[in-house]
Amino acid sequence: MSTLISSLKETAQSLTAIRRPWRDFLDITAVDIPSSFSNATTRIALNLTHFRLNYTIILLVILFLSLIYHPLSLLTFLVILLAWFFLYFARGRHDPVVIFGFIIDDRVVIAALFGLTVAGLILTGVWVNVLVAVAIGVSLVILHAALRSTDDLVMDDLESPYGHVLAGGDEELDSPRGDYSGI
Repeated sequence: MSTLISSLKETAQSLTAIRRPWRDFLDITAVDIPSSFSNATTRIALNLTHFRLNYTIILLVILFLSLIYHPLSLLTFLVILLAWFFLYFARGRHDPVVIFGFIIDDRVVIAALFGLTVAGLILTGVWVNVLVAVAIGVSLVILHAALRSTDDLVMDDLESPYGHVLAGGDEELDSPRGDYSGI
């Protein structure tokens, strides 16, 4: 039981560390219209990376509000959210899921959780509500990400969506051909 509590505490601390302050997220002075489509897509990529936990919280709140009048569905999705949390998000990157002594691959875990989520949507009959809520949430997230300027963001190079290009430490990046070899 104490390992479960310490695992929850570590996960909560790591999630709190990557969440950006809401005053930075909602800074009205950083909002302006992008100059081009290319600028908009760059902003979207950078803002989605920088504010990923804030955007996730917004999507989950919109999903929660869409299910508020369906308590059984809300309870079902809380159970499914806990399954996602414990089986995928809360465990370490190199900690496999072990069931009856068998190591379960991450792809199988994701497929099973995705299947469980789809089954929960279909069996509780709220898939239209969830679909509309996710569409509204994604639209709001993309709108914010495109309109929020990235000039004032302080970001590590490796945190950037272009971090692997900016890193420069990998051997394949040192070669002008990358990791391709001649024939």
